[in-house]
Amino acid sequence: MDELDTPVLDDHLHLDPRRGRGMAAVEDFVRAGGTHLLVVNKPSWHLGVEADAGVDFRSVFEETLAAVEGANELLPGRAWPVLGVHPGLITRLTDERGMEPSEARELMCEGLDAAAGYVRDGRALALKSGRPHYDVSEAIWDASNDVLRHALDRGAALDCPVQLHTEASEDLIEIAEWAEARGLAREKVVKHYAGGRLAGPTPSVISRREELARAAERGEPFLMETDFIDDPDRPGAVLGPKTVPRRVGWLLEEGYDEAVRNAHVETPRRVYGIDTVGTLTGQRA
Repeated sequence: MDELDTPVLDDHLHLDPRRGRGMAAVEDFVRAGGTHLLVVNKPSWHLGVEADAGVDFRSVFEETLAAVEGANELLPGRAWPVLGVHPGLITRLTDERGMEPSEARELMCEGLDAAAGYVRDGRALALKSGRPHYDVSEAIWDASNDVLRHALDRGAALDCPVQLHTEASEDLIEIAEWAEARGLAREKVVKHYAGGRLAGPTPSVISRREELARAAERGEPFLMETDFIDDPDRPGAVLGPKTVPRRVGWLLEEGYDEAVRNAHVETPRRVYGIDTVGTLTGQRA
């Protein structure tokens, strides 16, 4: 195990104890020096759920909560769940199930409402939404933006962060403005799988050295993630669970101490209201 004298948070990864590595991935994270996790539910269809109503997403959310409970038994810090509806679902609903974009939009909004209930009850930390990162028709794009704005509405009502899966971009100011118009601070909108430079939301930077160096040099609030998908057919994708702790070690070696504190103490407190220092028990696997 690598000793890192700092909390180490992976802001976005998936755990699938039923089909994937599950708690073995958490153990790898801890042995590498990791302390805290934000666990995002896998896309519903990856867990065999073909939803017809918002309540159908609850089994996906409950499976994620169970994974978080298991992780909390292993982490020297703790894990929190992030729940929502993957924006790629709209293509599955329209292309494979023959729904109109408006029907798909309504179902996805119902799923977000179900996720919001977990936040309201204190069982989840944040919501997950977004829009496709691939080319789609204008009707699908418009419906997807409606879903995204619905997530921002729910985030504003609950005063909770919203993680977004979107197209690659260094300028998402418009989305930040949508959030602010609804009463949600732009800092509470998090762009998952971000590069090291981003205008608008808070970037959750994919933990590749070149992107992390850009974020560190920029000096603005940022987070670090792997987007580990815990899929037995794609081991290690996108990045493995050891990556964030190892990149933290690299950042410290490169003299980016302030950037590490930014990403793992200050920005988590600023965005999510979590205390990564105070939740450390000092016990590591």
